[in-house]
Amino acid sequence: MVGEIKIEAAVKRFHQQDGTEITAVNGVDLTIHAGEFVSFIGPSGCGKSTLLRLIAGLDKADEGKLYLDGVGITKPSSDRGLVFQNPMLFPWLNIHHNVAFGLKARGVYKEEKGEVDKFMDLVGLSEFHKSYPHQLSGGMAQRASLARALVNRPKVLLLDEPLGALDAFTRMNMQDELLRIWQERKTTMIMVTHDVDEALYLSDRVLVMTPRPAKIEKCIDVQIARPRNRSNPEFLRVRSQILRILNFAGNEKEPDYYL
Repeated sequence: MVGEIKIEAAVKRFHQQDGTEITAVNGVDLTIHAGEFVSFIGPSGCGKSTLLRLIAGLDKADEGKLYLDGVGITKPSSDRGLVFQNPMLFPWLNIHHNVAFGLKARGVYKEEKGEVDKFMDLVGLSEFHKSYPHQLSGGMAQRASLARALVNRPKVLLLDEPLGALDAFTRMNMQDELLRIWQERKTTMIMVTHDVDEALYLSDRVLVMTPRPAKIEKCIDVQIARPRNRSNPEFLRVRSQILRILNFAGNEKEPDYYL
């Protein structure tokens, strides 16, 4: 099994046009084991997506190191797939060629053309090879985006709020699809989300982040058997725990009373 991410004392700073400096990620230490499903959750703008971009190799840490299977992460690679909130499909290409884009970029399309059919079938789009992005619903377009990321058989799949733009019903269906794909492929999955229920429903571990600069406030091991019932008392208990941590994340001391 491959796909272990290790982060050692990662720090990321951004410089503003007025000369000020913002620290987005501040000293994150973390190991994500091969085959895990882990979610980052925290306040908007806290640095969750920045941390994901560091793992993807799209940004470089100012301090600290990041590794995939013991090899330093220094740039983007096909061994780390990335799915954004919006599908980001090419409107001039049909769905087959959108999914095949990574294979063509790597120069292996002729040899691995059959992989496109395999992964389109995996995400339930086998009948839409010749369709164009504007002909798909939001959920179907996001399925195509997942297939495009998976067709390169990445060791790690990075998910930056991939379901955030979907309606509630479609979102819940897509959560089940993600779980099915994860259980079938055993790919390490790392998701950024603002939705506590979503993080708890999907993840082996939920990492609660502090307000910027991002640190890991708490790691919640979710020991609830799958498939998970959102109305299960244990689910609701852990949900309340996460919400309480989010409410006080980054505070030195919690109050001695509650209203």
